[in-house]
Amino acid sequence: MSQPESPSTAGTDAAGSLDQQGQQEMIQRIGRTLVQALPPGWEQARVQYRAVGSHRELEAELIAPNGTRIPLSPPGEVGELFANLRHGMYQRHRGTWLSATYQISRPSSYSVDFDGDHEPAWERQPPHTEYATELERYPRAGHNVPDWLAERAGMQPPESATTADQLRKAEVFDGTDAVGRPVTNRPELPPEEKNRVLEYLERAPVVLAARGYDSDRLSPSASSSVPMTFHTDGSWIWPGAVGYYLRTHDLTPQAELVDHIRARDFQLPHVDDGARELAVTAITEEQRT
Repeated sequence: MSQPESPSTAGTDAAGSLDQQGQQEMIQRIGRTLVQALPPGWEQARVQYRAVGSHRELEAELIAPNGTRIPLSPPGEVGELFANLRHGMYQRHRGTWLSATYQISRPSSYSVDFDGDHEPAWERQPPHTEYATELERYPRAGHNVPDWLAERAGMQPPESATTADQLRKAEVFDGTDAVGRPVTNRPELPPEEKNRVLEYLERAPVVLAARGYDSDRLSPSASSSVPMTFHTDGSWIWPGAVGYYLRTHDLTPQAELVDHIRARDFQLPHVDDGARELAVTAITEEQRT
């Protein structure tokens, strides 16, 4: 049975404060606490603890001799003990584990597996802010941060462009008709996605901006209100007009950009100075041609 754990900070001691003896004592205490809660006649039990940042999950089950798995509600103290163990096992530059599997068999044998490299099989997907919290609370050297954790924490993703010509450039419209009016043929975004796409588009760093505003090509009589800016997320470049027309006229950005934003789960990555400079180079080179 899986149950959420409270997001309280584990213990008051400094991260990494448990030595080998302290870790073993904590592991054995988890086992004793678990055994006291098991029903008569138990043979095997397994507990899985998953955590990132302040997000914590605890799942327990009995394993019958025929392999049948029976959900179990473990005492709340088990979750607190796991949280303290994870906190105490932090290693400088290496971080701490993200999931632990504790298996115990009658009468007293047990095994514990810790995993700090692979993403846990979450019961509930943690908010992306928790991945950044994880790296703030338990810092790792860059080479010890798995790609999936770096991406979810908003660090520069590995698929970002490395040269200016690798950056993809979004168009505001699909083209123009014979008299110069903009042409688009794009389905509207689902209502639940519109604000998430807008937030991604408008929060991305502005790498170039001109003074003033451009006219609204879908409302020629309106005052000039279209931002003359360019944004990037390290993989794509788009004019500020893309967000404007989505917000004002429900004009969906081009499909490839929307698919890219969805693939990132609507989470904007960190865009470093090098990625911003590449974007400026790509924009200025395009404007010269």
